[in-house]
Amino acid sequence: MSQSMIAAKKGHPKGLAVLFSTEMWERFNFYGMRTILTLFLSEALLMGDENASIIYGGYLGLGYLTPMLGGYISDKYLGNRNSILLGGTLMAIGQLILFTSASTFATNLDLSKTMMWTALLFVIFGNGFFKPNISSMVGQLYPKDQKSKLDSAFTIFYLGINMGAFLGQFICPFFGDVRNEVVAADGTATFVRDLGAFKWGFLAAAIAMIIGTVSFFFLKNKYVVTPDGKPVGGKPDKNEVHEDEATHAHFSNTSVAVLCITLVVTYFLFQYISWDPAKMPMNGSGLGAYFSALAVSPIKTFIYPFIYASAISLGIFILTDKSLTKVETHRILVLYIVAFFVIFFWAAFEQSGSSLTFIAARQTDTRIFGWTMPPSMVQIFNGVFVVIFAIPFSILWDKLQKRRLEPISTVKQAIGLALIGIGYFIIASQVKGLGTTGKIGVIWLIVLYLMHTWGELCLSPIGLSLVAKLAPKRFSSLLMGVWFIGNAAGYALTGTLGALLPPTGENYEKAAKAGIDLQGILDKKIVPTAEQLSILAEKKIAFTYPTFAGFTIESLYDFFMLFVILCGTAALMLYALTPLIKRMMHGVR
Repeated sequence: MSQSMIAAKKGHPKGLAVLFSTEMWERFNFYGMRTILTLFLSEALLMGDENASIIYGGYLGLGYLTPMLGGYISDKYLGNRNSILLGGTLMAIGQLILFTSASTFATNLDLSKTMMWTALLFVIFGNGFFKPNISSMVGQLYPKDQKSKLDSAFTIFYLGINMGAFLGQFICPFFGDVRNEVVAADGTATFVRDLGAFKWGFLAAAIAMIIGTVSFFFLKNKYVVTPDGKPVGGKPDKNEVHEDEATHAHFSNTSVAVLCITLVVTYFLFQYISWDPAKMPMNGSGLGAYFSALAVSPIKTFIYPFIYASAISLGIFILTDKSLTKVETHRILVLYIVAFFVIFFWAAFEQSGSSLTFIAARQTDTRIFGWTMPPSMVQIFNGVFVVIFAIPFSILWDKLQKRRLEPISTVKQAIGLALIGIGYFIIASQVKGLGTTGKIGVIWLIVLYLMHTWGELCLSPIGLSLVAKLAPKRFSSLLMGVWFIGNAAGYALTGTLGALLPPTGENYEKAAKAGIDLQGILDKKIVPTAEQLSILAEKKIAFTYPTFAGFTIESLYDFFMLFVILCGTAALMLYALTPLIKRMMHGVR
């Protein structure tokens, strides 16, 4: 099916079809596993919603930070093809380990948790080798005189991403998020999630990754080639000369020193910022209190600062390359500026796998056309809408380009940020006054995902195309990795913001069954006893409203409006900077 879709777009090489299908299966694996991951962490591994959101953000953040490493190794040693095969193999192994973890949690919880961490590590490094290299190869399929087709090509490529997402978000929840009807003695029926079914969702993700890796292995030599038949993405040729630019980077000892110093300084700075004294188990100061703080949430206090620090230090490191010309430096700075604003887009967009999944599970009526869909499957509408709208968006950019009306990349991305803010504003207006027991109709989550999809099509494929246009060839994969560190920082922020979700209806019900007035405690009308605090902690129920930058989040309305403000402000700032960015791009649109 993917072959015919690519063939329908005249002028695109057949290699795009191979990369399209390979990415499709990999995204099936990634998004399919993602639909059920936080529910698995929260309910099967008994980690609670807040910890699940933090782990989810750390996992995604590292998964999009490692492309820096994978891009460097590819550019220097392995080449794109070998890196894709290595990454696909690692991810398949990781999903199989996750399948085993979901098969053992009922009998050995500690072993299951250990296997879960191991599995995520495999997937993180696998994604690091896979992600930047397949995206970089799309750009390499097109000779210099066809670079104008890149926006269209990357939009088609993005269709492959979201076809995979659609399949994964349907099949993995279908088999992995199963709820069984339980009838109580009084005749009332409730649906209880079958925790043992998670493993089948993870197994489906593993099978998809194996299919994608094997098919790429057999098809790459025949189709993934340049117009004159040379293989795309082979091992780097040290003697290759790139037209109009230096062949190799030249980093000095000073560059390495700058990298190390910047990494250390920014790491401890971000670690200090992430330290929340309100959640510390002990008072006081000094090293004892410091290490006690780190022990409370190691992902939030170790991993998140490392992601942010790496993004800044590695970006600065590339700019110390002595071979960079003034034009190249300006163009790389454009990528960094845009990557910064992309952080806020992905922080809002990726709530689909954490807070929005919990909202779908706790405070949403997921009945649609007489069928109650698994809450984790609601994410599928993003993939559905991309499949529907990817080609029309591609045609739109082509027509606007022919009429010389096409907005430059940063304007498209500002529109994308604005659309995601509008999506959150629409759903915020629907949950206002919802209370703790009311449920919203699934239609409003569907509308949210529609707006997010339009925003995504304006921002993400256009960003990939921008990297292909602006990056010097000697840095093609490495700078694709730099682009993904914007994603990584956004995903880390995803975990931080997702953990701000206020208690949902199910939390109030659990507290009420234990004889606790959770609303009274939250509003500080009741002082909880030590026993009540112990019960709430055991059930992973927060007993204080979350806060962010001095803003207290007491309801879903407050929670959603936080994203409206962040994305709206970012959209306006990026649009305002467009004239400066346009000059720094030196003729590239």
